[in-house]
Amino acid sequence: MYLRPKTLNEAVDALVEPGAQVLAGGTDFYPALGERWISTPVVDITTIKEIKGIAREKNEFRIGGGTTWTEILRTPLPRCFDALKSAAREIGGVQIQNRGTVAGNLCNASPAADSVPPLLALDAQVELVSTSGLRRVPLAAFIVGNRKTLRTAGEILTAVIVPHAVENASSAFLKLGARRYLVISIAMVAAVVAVDERRRVHDARIAVGSCSVRAQRLSALEPALIGAPVGAGLGAIAMPEHLEPLTPIDDVRGTAAYRHDTALTLVRRALDLCAGSC
Repeated sequence: MYLRPKTLNEAVDALVEPGAQVLAGGTDFYPALGERWISTPVVDITTIKEIKGIAREKNEFRIGGGTTWTEILRTPLPRCFDALKSAAREIGGVQIQNRGTVAGNLCNASPAADSVPPLLALDAQVELVSTSGLRRVPLAAFIVGNRKTLRTAGEILTAVIVPHAVENASSAFLKLGARRYLVISIAMVAAVVAVDERRRVHDARIAVGSCSVRAQRLSALEPALIGAPVGAGLGAIAMPEHLEPLTPIDDVRGTAAYRHDTALTLVRRALDLCAGSC
């Protein structure tokens, strides 16, 4: 059964069907099937206008779950979103960016999902809607493991919410892969740095992806940066012990040790980039 609701209410009602699956951009949905047939209802949400677009609200930015990566790139946004835009350019090729959605990338929950570190660094929350109502969950809690989230079968991720807290902060996203484009990352880093009138760090957020079963913030490094003068050498504050919570693995793209070293180098470079643009 293939369903294409026109409104959000119709969509959540359709998800009551046993085994119903959500189809957003479809860029992960179809490859994940492999040679299997679709045997359960598919709820195609691509035409629902309520979950598209980016809006600046009183205390937060609201990014619709159905917003594509091309829309992210084309929308004028404050500097704190520069890292997210850089990540958007890394999500497949232009064709994938035209179809792939914010919600799809987050719900797929790959450890190498490019959008997750920048959104973690922005303290993003996700909004989930079902027939039972609406709830918000911090992105840091929403993704619980490799391809695992807190989304229940009847829920649709309708929006990503980003508070205004670091609106004027500088941000950077860096990724290392086996080639320059169209690649799954070996390691990736997003950094957001805000400075005070004395040009010292008063807020810092650093998130690392592809080095654990889910991307995570470096909670020991962030407070170590507070009060540091912003200039050349800011990245040197990052030390190997700040990355101890990471649990990189050995695979065909790189060893755990290489990933750890790469992540440290990327963290330092991202911080220096932020310092240079403050």
